[in-house]
Order: sequence, then C-alpha cells, then structure tokens
Amino acid sequence: MQTLSPLLTRIAIVLVASVVVLYVGDYVVMKFRSEPTGTCQITKLYAVPQKDGKTEYEAGDPETQTCANSIFPHLGYSPCWYVKRHKMQQVNL
Repeated sequence: MQTLSPLLTRIAIVLVASVVVLYVGDYVVMKFRSEPTGTCQITKLYAVPQKDGKTEYEAGDPETQTCANSIFPHLGYSPCWYVKRHKMQQVNL
C-alpha cells in the first residue's frame, strides 16, 4: 500500500500539469489567430413564473453572441463549439 501513494501523487501531478499546459497553449494559439472570436445566432427562452406555480416560456428574438474560437473559455467568451450546441438559452425571470 505504501508504494501506491507516490504513484497516485505522480499521476495527479502529471494530470494537473497537462491540463495547465493545454489551457495555456489554447490561450496562446487563440491570441495569435487572425480571428480569435466568432459569432453564433442564439435564441433566448424566457421562463416566467406564474402565480399558480407553473412556468410560462416565451421565446425571444434571435441574438448574435460572440464566442471564442478555442477549446476553453477565454477573454470572457464561451467557446464557439459550446455555443453552437446550445443555441437555446433559458433566462429565468
């Protein structure tokens, strides 16, 4: 059991270091791209609670949302691959 603990520690360190390197590399690649951001059409779905406990949903007008052309969120923008898969966004009122 004593030999397992150092092995698990090394695996955890390598895993964390790999994620950090991937995130930093993704940021560097995004910063040096000619188009670091993109746009996507989304529709907001407004959830309005009623007095009887039910919720009424109203679709809003389509909006253009800016997204980051990267794997991870950067510069305050969600990644484009995520935004394109979630075109309906619920807003709870």
